[in-house]
Amino acid sequence: MPDTKPRLFSLALLVATLGYFVDVYDLVLFIALKSPSLRDLGVPPEGQLAAGASLLDTQMLGTLVGGLVWGVLGDKVGRTKALFGSIIMYSTANILNAFVQSLPSYHLCRALAGFGLAGELGAGVTLVAEALPVALRGYGTTIIASVGVLGAVVAGLTGEFLPWRDSYIIGGVLGIALLAVRVSVSESPLFKALHSAGVARGSLRMLLCTPERLYRYSLCIFLGVPTWYIVGILMANANPLSQALGVDGAPKQALCLVWCYLGLVVGDALGGLASQLLQSRKRPMWVFMALGTVCPLWFLSSRGMTVNAVYAHYLVLGFSAGYWILMLTSAAEQFGTNLRATVTVTIPNFIRASVVPMNAALIWLGSDLGIVDAARVIGLAASALAIASLALLKETFHRELDFVER
Repeated sequence: MPDTKPRLFSLALLVATLGYFVDVYDLVLFIALKSPSLRDLGVPPEGQLAAGASLLDTQMLGTLVGGLVWGVLGDKVGRTKALFGSIIMYSTANILNAFVQSLPSYHLCRALAGFGLAGELGAGVTLVAEALPVALRGYGTTIIASVGVLGAVVAGLTGEFLPWRDSYIIGGVLGIALLAVRVSVSESPLFKALHSAGVARGSLRMLLCTPERLYRYSLCIFLGVPTWYIVGILMANANPLSQALGVDGAPKQALCLVWCYLGLVVGDALGGLASQLLQSRKRPMWVFMALGTVCPLWFLSSRGMTVNAVYAHYLVLGFSAGYWILMLTSAAEQFGTNLRATVTVTIPNFIRASVVPMNAALIWLGSDLGIVDAARVIGLAASALAIASLALLKETFHRELDFVER
């Protein structure tokens, strides 16, 4: 008889992992390339903070809209089809980024790239989570995160050592190279069963117009905001923050990104393994909540550091954001199969888009308080939201995923 025992390693896991690697590479590449690209496009140094924040906001708004589209499509037509369409769009958009000659065209390309990137992670996590039993689910999503997040490290290194236009082309080519592998990935068995059951799927109305579901959904979003506070505020603004803190030297933005995401790799790996060991999603996240509150305050209070000390801080900050995949796995487990892709694709993109109001708050508060104190206030607010959300969310470690929302 054939072996029907579920296995951890599969083509779906490989594709989701490599897909997330390319997704993260392309998603954070702009942060590494912000200074050289804006300088090459003629933006003066005094205008680069505002121009960079505006471009990052444009990208994140693109992910927000894209998340809604790809999430609904993931539940309506299938997880694999959403993955396929997503990668075609963001690969093409990132190649186009290499040829921009003005800020308006740069904004358009970052918006299109963000729209395409929005579908990758959530659809991949949904596909793998639904294919694995409870005992293996956490290991599968941990592999996706730990290997995939290394894409940011590669983005930082290419941004440091290659011309910025070449770095964008590499991202697009990597995505296109994955298309051939993706064609062979089978659809989630739970989606196949649901597809023939006649149940309503991918309905934003079901998600947003039912108070209890909207409550669960909002808690999952608020839970992840500190991760993008660290990436989108503290790491993306490494240069102005270092100047304000009186750092002895000038840290390189690309290397801050590398160290931050190396910490995130370790955090995601240890957090996922701790979750499996403790048989809980929430208990490891409480540790990361504490670290995510204390470590930014420590960094923002450390004046007169050396450049190497700044890099060490970003390593620790990245580690403190290492509950990202635990948060997303828990979100997938909170909702039924007919809304799971919609939820799992849109939640990370709402979290990423939270950088838009945080950037606005940084500029507004920074005009009175200075960038350091403004960043401190924003971080405390993000942590408070996340801690309250974690306290209110239910534990989902042992939940079977073969259920629907009605």
